[in-house]
Amino acid sequence: MSFWDHLEEFRWTLIRIFVAVIVFAIVGFILIPHIFDSIILAPRTSDFVTYRFLDKASQFIPFMPDFSADSFDVNILNINMTTQFMTYISTSLAFGVLCTIPYILYELWRFVSPALYANEARGVKRAFGFGGFMFIIGCLVGYFVVFPLIFRFLITFELSSSIENMISLDSYMNNFYTLILVMGLVFEIPLVFWLLSSLGLVYRPFFRKYRRHAVVGSLVLAAFITPSGDPFSLFVVTLPLYALWEISAFVVKKEPPAEEEDEDLPAVVE
Repeated sequence: MSFWDHLEEFRWTLIRIFVAVIVFAIVGFILIPHIFDSIILAPRTSDFVTYRFLDKASQFIPFMPDFSADSFDVNILNINMTTQFMTYISTSLAFGVLCTIPYILYELWRFVSPALYANEARGVKRAFGFGGFMFIIGCLVGYFVVFPLIFRFLITFELSSSIENMISLDSYMNNFYTLILVMGLVFEIPLVFWLLSSLGLVYRPFFRKYRRHAVVGSLVLAAFITPSGDPFSLFVVTLPLYALWEISAFVVKKEPPAEEEDEDLPAVVE
């Protein structure tokens, strides 16, 4: 295929992806009113599954913060006339993109696979599958762990008792999308190390050598992510971050290839 043929094929790949996103966005447009309160706004009340689980766990873990406040119920305010409608549209599009991720990876695979050798195709196929799986896991960790802990701390933090915390819909949605997307991208770290290992830049001894540094780095990163600073929140966020380091150590190559020594062999004349 010529360059223009490849460009035409890529154009149709993008068109099929766009159509799929729009179709699922329309589905999301229908479903969002039914799931907005029960999923997206769920962390604003004490009935959220994470809070209830931590409340029960606090009976056995003494240093946990108190999650037993049944009165925790945050009202979301709308201060702009168009915010609710634009949130409706953006959430529908986000729903469409999220549901289309497997198909997007499939279309990208269809586009690049003809140019790859058999061994390269197997590696890229695993990379697409593993990357998509880790992104979804990261988003789930962001939704069930990181965002609820940060949201509950910030909304209950008081600089003065005379100041009442009120949160706008814009602020809530921006933080909701940002934290979940960031966690999804953070969970792509093993894929990045796998690619570096495939290029011959990183091997398993690197992870053994810097394991202690990874523990400290995970703790520091968790401290930035969770502003509360209580030991339990730090531990809950540090654990998955450090697990990414160990997963990365598992997926990279064990050792660099042995260098072959050049030997001057005498020529044999028949």
